Amino acid sequence: MTRVLIVPNYSRADAVEDAHKLEGFLCEKSVDVSLAPDRAARVDDVSAFDLVVSLGGDGTLLRAARIVTGADVPLLGVSYGHLGFLTCAEPKDLLTVVEDALEGRLHESHRSTLDVNAEFIDADGVAFCAHKVALNDLALGHGIRGDMISFEVSVSGNHIDKLRGDGFVVSTATGSTGYALSAGGPIVTPEFEGMVCVPVAPHTIMARAFLTGRDDEVRIEVDPERPAETCVFADGQPLGAGCRLTRVSCRRGKHDLILLNKSRESFYDSVSRVFYGKVAER
Repeated sequence: MTRVLIVPNYSRADAVEDAHKLEGFLCEKSVDVSLAPDRAARVDDVSAFDLVVSLGGDGTLLRAARIVTGADVPLLGVSYGHLGFLTCAEPKDLLTVVEDALEGRLHESHRSTLDVNAEFIDADGVAFCAHKVALNDLALGHGIRGDMISFEVSVSGNHIDKLRGDGFVVSTATGSTGYALSAGGPIVTPEFEGMVCVPVAPHTIMARAFLTGRDDEVRIEVDPERPAETCVFADGQPLGAGCRLTRVSCRRGKHDLILLNKSRESFYDSVSRVFYGKVAER
């Protein structure tokens, strides 16, 4: 039996209403349907599902991505948010696009992920490591005091630069249109398998964004002689809150995410719509 998991944005009444509408529609077609619990980051045996449907904005889709991490299950996003850059369709097309997904009529875009390892020291002086898998990015930023961070960046053991600034972003191609773009990074096609590295407000005119290869590892080490309060986020989820960061490393994740869209050109249509204000003409 075909199984579908629906991940709605429970803070939006229209998304919840349409989730139940979709549930009824699929049940009539003898599809086994489940709704993810509110704010759930994990679902037991997600690999048993044939499709995961996100009803919300890009934030809801990222939550759905955390649920399917490591499972070879396609993810379809329907936009109920403001931008919906990662989503495939509008609410008016919900039933049609889900039916297309189940019939195999949508394009599968394999998106690279980030494997993030961050090392911290807690208030008692004990060192520990936090691990996350991210679809979009790893973001290092300053804390509430606003102190400038002094840190070194290296790629696969090769020293790149010592920087002072507000932070640093390491993103996938998918995340290149998020925080990395806002910090001055390039828009990168989803087929790119390396990482996008962007300094945030560096106190120099020399620092620039750069790209890595697919097998590289990016390491950021905070200067131990200039410790500063920092915040570390993987896809917007905090790591080591309240603890002192010593270093964080990122490399390409072991598993890609399968994101469904209407065609390979959907990415460029979204770029045109979101960043240039119109849908590209063909």
